[in-house]
Amino acid sequence: MTALEGGAPFDVRFVPFSLGEMHVEEGEVSVFDNPDKRVDHLAIEAGIVVRDKRPADFLRVHRALFGLRHDDAGDLKDEEQLREALSRKGVDPDFVFHEIESGWPAATFRKEHEAAVSEHSVWGVPTFVIGSQSVFVRLMTRPEGDAGLAQRTIERVLRLFVDLPELNEFKHTSIPR
Repeated sequence: MTALEGGAPFDVRFVPFSLGEMHVEEGEVSVFDNPDKRVDHLAIEAGIVVRDKRPADFLRVHRALFGLRHDDAGDLKDEEQLREALSRKGVDPDFVFHEIESGWPAATFRKEHEAAVSEHSVWGVPTFVIGSQSVFVRLMTRPEGDAGLAQRTIERVLRLFVDLPELNEFKHTSIPR
């Protein structure tokens, strides 16, 4: 997000993904068909509404929802907290939740999730996709507003992806803190 906001020339499409769906046991009901799991999708569906109906606001809202969960220990299942995050970013929460209630964001979520899994074997986020190849990446630090650092980091990931396709797994065995 920081790199894109800083003008990086990356062609990015944010695709929704359900980790919960990846953990459904064989024979169990899909999270997309389970009414008890509906609340689990509120934040992602809100993001889909903004991405598709208010694209100029998407990066700000995506960052706000990420921050709600990862920085503020908020609850992405809590409609009031989501409404507050949307409002803080200048997006009308009534509009977003009206769209969610119409059902199209849930259908879009399912369709895009299933396509990512079937076409690119996605099993987690973030997953980078170039052509028919995909790679899951976990970066341990954030750029903290430094767009240049963000762009250089993504460029290094992309260089490894393109220039070293035989590298399948590279993981530190411990995390220095």
